[in-house]
Amino acid sequence: MKGAFSTVWFDRYKISNDCPEHIESIDSMCQRLTDLINDEIKNGIAKNRILIGGFSMGGGMAMHLAYRFHQDLAGVFALSSFLNKDSSVYQALKRNQSVLPELFQCHGTADELVLYSWGEETNKMLKSLGVSASLHTFPNLNHELSRTEIEKLKTWIVKKLPVEAAKTNE
Repeated sequence: MKGAFSTVWFDRYKISNDCPEHIESIDSMCQRLTDLINDEIKNGIAKNRILIGGFSMGGGMAMHLAYRFHQDLAGVFALSSFLNKDSSVYQALKRNQSVLPELFQCHGTADELVLYSWGEETNKMLKSLGVSASLHTFPNLNHELSRTEIEKLKTWIVKKLPVEAAKTNE
């Protein structure tokens, strides 16, 4: 943050859903991740068979990448993640006319770093803008992953990317 070395996806002014986004660092990372998606496509993976997602900031990054730049992906997952109230994602979706990637979202009710209400608000806003979104709530789960959450995610991934569809695309 502020140019210091860190292990975050993009810079934030603070951990809050009620502040401006650091759009320069978000867009810079979106370009780097777009290069990875393009590499996968060059290697023969159909774009509609690519899922992106992550935990915490990784989920936020995935929502930016998919809903602003890659609306033809297979889907997005966001675990303990949120978008800011005036996110550029929302602005992009207000202009959208196409079918959007489905969102699989999970959040713990005891999360004290990324409040459950922020994830819930993100889900509601994305739904209002045309995203088919599910929110799986985990009582008493803090800012962490659980086995049940990962099992639900695995089930969703297998549903989104069935093996049979991959074989018919070859």
